[in-house]
Amino acid sequence: MNNNVTVHLIITGKVQGVCFRAWTRERARALGLSGWVKNLPDGTVEAVVSGPEALVNELIEAARSGPPAASVDDIRVEYLDKTDDFSGFDIRY
Repeated sequence: MNNNVTVHLIITGKVQGVCFRAWTRERARALGLSGWVKNLPDGTVEAVVSGPEALVNELIEAARSGPPAASVDDIRVEYLDKTDDFSGFDIRY
């Protein structure tokens, strides 16, 4: 059974200027997930991630630590009703 999900994430803490977007992109691609990640003006990082639920959860758990220079305070996870068909995983600006 294919249990794909799409989640919207808001990651707070010291998550800008620490390669968080590049780290997220590489981790997501390694897991075969699709979507995007970007910095927001308020200092948070936003991401939309789509793929098998177990692998999406694996990425979320890894993001709780993030890259070495990051310090994640919280990740707000919202499950979206639709699953998007993204082509790969990209950084948005």
